[in-house]
Amino acid sequence: MEDKLVTLAIRTFQRAQMIKTVLEENGIETVIHNLNLEHPELAVGVRVRIKESDLPSALKIVEEMESAWEQEPATESVESQKILIPIDFSDQVPKMIDFGFHFADVLACEVVFLYVYFSPAFTISSNNDISTYSISDSELLRRITSSAKAEVETLTSTIKARIAKGELPNIPFTFKMKEGVPEDQILDYCKKHKPALVVMGTHGKKMTKELIGSVTAEVMEACISPVFAVPVLMTMQSPDDIKRVAFLTNFDQKDLIAIDRAISLFASEKVEMYFIHASDKNQAWSEVMLAGIKSYFSHHYPLLNTNYELLDASDSPELLNNYMVTHQINVLAFNARRRNLFSRLFNPSLAYKMVLHSDTPLFVTHV
Repeated sequence: MEDKLVTLAIRTFQRAQMIKTVLEENGIETVIHNLNLEHPELAVGVRVRIKESDLPSALKIVEEMESAWEQEPATESVESQKILIPIDFSDQVPKMIDFGFHFADVLACEVVFLYVYFSPAFTISSNNDISTYSISDSELLRRITSSAKAEVETLTSTIKARIAKGELPNIPFTFKMKEGVPEDQILDYCKKHKPALVVMGTHGKKMTKELIGSVTAEVMEACISPVFAVPVLMTMQSPDDIKRVAFLTNFDQKDLIAIDRAISLFASEKVEMYFIHASDKNQAWSEVMLAGIKSYFSHHYPLLNTNYELLDASDSPELLNNYMVTHQINVLAFNARRRNLFSRLFNPSLAYKMVLHSDTPLFVTHV
């Protein structure tokens, strides 16, 4: 049977070329798809494809390359006092603005909107034939950027009007436009500028059968900044509706740092914190650790209204969803572990699962 091609990664043209070069130096045949043959530098979001039998070796090589890219020194100054809001001008943007400006006010930050656009000059049909549009690459790119700039102007006027009416806090804000793959550009911005928080929607208006996974989930998996995810179908209308925040803990010492971030962002005299530990084993040790958590928070946060719960299963979106509905939880928070490419491809994290299946806002950190 012929060894079929599988998609190893979706990257910018420049990085896809780097991956292709290194893989072929290691004897792995590599194909780049979705490539604009006339102007390859305009083709963003290209697919790196290899034979399925080469996948184990290729994963190891690409993981090493991505680790090296992550360790590259930042070329721009660090800006810690920013709230980043990636947008696609969907109907969800007003909710993201409400929460983004609220958290910017709480953390004394400015707001940066990031719009990442594609400039496709082709489509790939089911039989992998390339079919080009009738208009030129430069004209297509001009239309895309012109439309985006018009959207930015409209949104700027709307935000200024809402600030003038007192509907939003008077927070400085700016817009940035980037060409590329959304998750790559968002992660690149976070690496260089280290925003205090990223506020994202869990669905975009351009969801199609060609889109694998979720941009928000991909960012949550690898982002160095905390991420607040705003679901399309959430019932909350404004940040003032946050009354109950649940933190999913594994009794890890690093969780205490992540919990402190959650408390700084959400805590007020009206907010209750629920600390949950989910396990598929009935261990007496969990009870001991939970008692230690209770003691820690009663000592360090005496004014915080807290609740504690042990659940009898782990890594279950359905279980957590049922708990959150029963207890009317408004936000689920947890500390996610940054994982390698192999894990992300074949063992989706709880953050990934919750983004795709939950209508409760998520607050995810990487400590």
